[in-house]
Amino acid sequence: MTKTMNEKPKKKIIERFLDGVEKAGNKLPDPVTLFVIMAFLILGLSWIMAKFNVSAVKPGTDESIAVINLLNQEGLIRILGEMQSNFTSFPPLGMVIVSMLGIGLAEQTGLIAALMKKSVMSAPQKLIIPFLILTGLVGNVAADAAFIVLPPIAALIFMSIGRNPLVGLVVTYAAIAGGFSANLLISSLDVLLLGITESAAHLVDPEYTGRATMNYYFLIASTFVLVGLGTFVAHKFTIPRFGEFNGELEKLEPITPIENKGLKWAGIVTAIYVIILLITVVPSNGILRDPETGGFLSSPFMTGIVPIMLFFFLLPALAYGIVTKNIKSDKDVAEKMFKSVADMASFIVLAFVAAQMIAYFGWSNIGPILAIKGAEVLQAMDFTGLPMIIGFIVICASINMLIASASAKWALLAPIFVPMFMYLDYSPALTQAVYRVGDSITNPITPMLAYFAILLAFAKKYDKNIGIGTLISALLPYSVIFAIGWILLFSIWFLLGLPLGPGDSIYLK
Repeated sequence: MTKTMNEKPKKKIIERFLDGVEKAGNKLPDPVTLFVIMAFLILGLSWIMAKFNVSAVKPGTDESIAVINLLNQEGLIRILGEMQSNFTSFPPLGMVIVSMLGIGLAEQTGLIAALMKKSVMSAPQKLIIPFLILTGLVGNVAADAAFIVLPPIAALIFMSIGRNPLVGLVVTYAAIAGGFSANLLISSLDVLLLGITESAAHLVDPEYTGRATMNYYFLIASTFVLVGLGTFVAHKFTIPRFGEFNGELEKLEPITPIENKGLKWAGIVTAIYVIILLITVVPSNGILRDPETGGFLSSPFMTGIVPIMLFFFLLPALAYGIVTKNIKSDKDVAEKMFKSVADMASFIVLAFVAAQMIAYFGWSNIGPILAIKGAEVLQAMDFTGLPMIIGFIVICASINMLIASASAKWALLAPIFVPMFMYLDYSPALTQAVYRVGDSITNPITPMLAYFAILLAFAKKYDKNIGIGTLISALLPYSVIFAIGWILLFSIWFLLGLPLGPGDSIYLK
């Protein structure tokens, strides 16, 4: 029997599965309502688990961690007393608003649109996706700021070339979140994890000293592998799922002489700003270096990366706006900043309820206890070699769905697994590298990562009806393919016995 011209081709199993994920996810309540429901579930679980005295022994100590009931008098007082501080201290909140002041002004003055016209019209479109993925991976050197700055710019880039901006959002977010531990540069995360790894290693060898570069070779290789995998997923799944954009696309008109002049002055201002920054951080006694050690990764520059990024966009935007006459007075600047923050109203509401839910989960101790119990299960299985490593990756990836903080998870798991691996003659560098793979691969799909709410807020700018299911179904292939590819890469690395970083091998010397 031949197919008619109007008969649609049958969807593949994977496409039908993702459609099911999207359909089920979109049947969930509004994200604000969903976070409220999750908050109440956590409160209920804290009461039930506390009644059954659920607890776990903190690794490396005799300290017992018990579930804390949040529905007693003390818990209710804390809920009411800290509701405001939960919101105001929610890490993404200030970062988003401060960053959007600069990015929003750059968008409102037309600087970003002009930059895109200047670059995109001359750039091969085939390279846009791998370039965005690489930028997302390397952008993690700016820590959480990458989640705020890069996805909306990627969306505008896609819109400017007549493609669906949601693709740009998803691709870049997946790269930043899913490749959180892959980079071409050493970041503050390397230093942060090193301190935890060293402390855990001292339980076996008090003289052990690690390096921030202990996983550097593996992370560089991971970067290029993830660029290839991410590009494959984007073309195979993301672009077909979102299809054509039904909203209003920004048309790419030829750049005008006045825009060229504005870009020239924006470039001059940016160059001056970058030179000033280099003067403050390159010399060992630079004023934005660590005043005690002269280091860079723990310096005021890194802790002040958000305001630094603010001025990186703000100053060129002012120069561009003044030259192109889009800014004629201080009132124009204020008005454009007001509009950029007003666009984030939906995120602010979402951040309020998400902050409460995440705070309750932390107060209850449910996350750490589940993490310790999961680690004990793997330890009891008595795996060795690659099965043990893959099992550890699965454990870390599963726990990541509950505890998004890389350092918080590692503080719980390192005292168990670093000594355990050392007793099997594996170096702490290997254990940390394995952990970083598991910690990253489920980042795109975990609702416990606060920046997922930001992604949803960005997406609603282009599709007001978009739901959590749509985003999860679009991000899930990245988690799956990154997991498969990363595990294969680590298996090859392990079997070949390649060094993980300068002076750090798989095995103890």
